[in-house]
Amino acid sequence: MKVKKYQADDMPEAMIKIKQELGKDAVILHSKTIEIGGFLGFFTKKKLEVIAAADPEPVKPVKKPLNTAPPAVKEETGDLKMEVAALRNSVTGMHLKTQYPQPLQPLYEVMCGAGLSWELTDTCMNSAVKRWYKEDSPRQPDLRLWMQQILEAEIPDEPFLSVADRKKYINLVGPTGVGKTTTLAKMASHALLHEKKTIGFITTDTYRIAAVEQLKTYARILNVTVEVAYSLEDFKKACEKLADKDVVFIDTAGRNYQDSEYIKQLKSTLDFSSQIETHLVLSLTSKYEDMKEIIDQFKAIGPEYALFTKWDETKSHGAVLNVLSSHNMKVSYITTGQDVPDDIKKADKTGIIEEMVNKCHVQ
Repeated sequence: MKVKKYQADDMPEAMIKIKQELGKDAVILHSKTIEIGGFLGFFTKKKLEVIAAADPEPVKPVKKPLNTAPPAVKEETGDLKMEVAALRNSVTGMHLKTQYPQPLQPLYEVMCGAGLSWELTDTCMNSAVKRWYKEDSPRQPDLRLWMQQILEAEIPDEPFLSVADRKKYINLVGPTGVGKTTTLAKMASHALLHEKKTIGFITTDTYRIAAVEQLKTYARILNVTVEVAYSLEDFKKACEKLADKDVVFIDTAGRNYQDSEYIKQLKSTLDFSSQIETHLVLSLTSKYEDMKEIIDQFKAIGPEYALFTKWDETKSHGAVLNVLSSHNMKVSYITTGQDVPDDIKKADKTGIIEEMVNKCHVQ
């Protein structure tokens, strides 16, 4: 089932958008009034937010009905069904509030506020409802404990960085502004100072102003070598020069992820061999919808890991669990500030879930 969120000035406008994108068989799941824009809470504008769904492959009837209504009548009937659904939502308030037992409603609201995807929230809430009935419908369940236990059960243990998985060449890719160079410096510092490994840098970020100098500054502080690669031939020569190092960290240019030429340039500059471990760097301040597009765009180079930055700059951390549950990627590290080398930690399922639940203020 395809689920999508729409914003409109009123329900008729929303219905037009829904019909154009999802078809006349779409169903309205939820509607509410929201406030957008403005400055410091003033001059906001009210909008209607509508969540609608449609089956991408509706079941086709085997036999054609004897009395087939004209297309215009069918279209009007579909519109009427959507209007009735919208009116039902208006009368009952939020549709989804009636879907779950009242003691569990705060859990649903907290999961939505934490940035969990529609699919993951729905899966978790179904587990919560089953547990609620199984435990004789408690009036005041421990929602904090339930949320942590349900998420622990839904997220698999495997997709995290393992020492056995580490490769010699550590490559960071991602869109502009996510903090790749600073994150690379944190990872390199940890390998040098804590793991006592010999390291080197390669940068292919010759596009951004002063990018090479930024990495050279980190290299001088750590007293390590940095090589600059403008082409695939340069990259191979740089690897040969750093062949005696335990780990080589590779910095790449950040560009607009919607530019298909960016991915082609990466493939023409780097040798994505079996010895390269690629991390796709994602900022938690980005919308999850944008993250999904970024992941799809970078599939062409096959990143093994997602690395999340700016954990400290948002209260919505659900995107980490969304990626784990919906994409075939592991999660390696999470950065929590600008300090090098301190503000980075290895991602682990229990730590992520515990910190997220604690910040949700669920009772």
